[in-house]
Amino acid sequence: MALDLARLLLFPALMAFAAASDLLTMTISNRVSLLLVAGFLVMAVGSGMSLQDLLSHVGAGLAVLAVAFLCFAMGWIGGGDAKVAAASALWFGFDFLLPYLVIASVFGGVLTLLLLQFRQWPLPAQLYNQGWLLRLHGRDSGIPYGIALALGALLIYPQTDWIRAVDLTRFALH
Repeated sequence: MALDLARLLLFPALMAFAAASDLLTMTISNRVSLLLVAGFLVMAVGSGMSLQDLLSHVGAGLAVLAVAFLCFAMGWIGGGDAKVAAASALWFGFDFLLPYLVIASVFGGVLTLLLLQFRQWPLPAQLYNQGWLLRLHGRDSGIPYGIALALGALLIYPQTDWIRAVDLTRFALH
């Protein structure tokens, strides 16, 4: 039961926190990425994941980390986004990595276009006391890509073996 609750809540909660943090502060704490990695390792061992599958998931995470680090070095994404993308890739492995990245990229593109348009409009004076909104509206601000990563992750995660392994009948109301 505890393992099933962790499967249902841990990854989604951390991804939702990453999105909210990026929206409100334009940063994602290293703790989120570390918790995603630690949570994956605990869940993988607790679920009895084979060594071969574990290494495959680690390979997916390292592959994304390498590409994301390059994107960070080029100034295309933030460091927190790069780390969260790699940490979430651990959870998806190669089986779900491509759909996750494609969906997150589409959300990222839409988010970018919406924010660029939003930044063209004047911000109403009554919103000037909202620091997070001023940061989001600033033309020199980046894009809180953690939102797109979280949306992509939350759409793909229910299709993974993590959720398929959950015995939902335990949670049914009688």
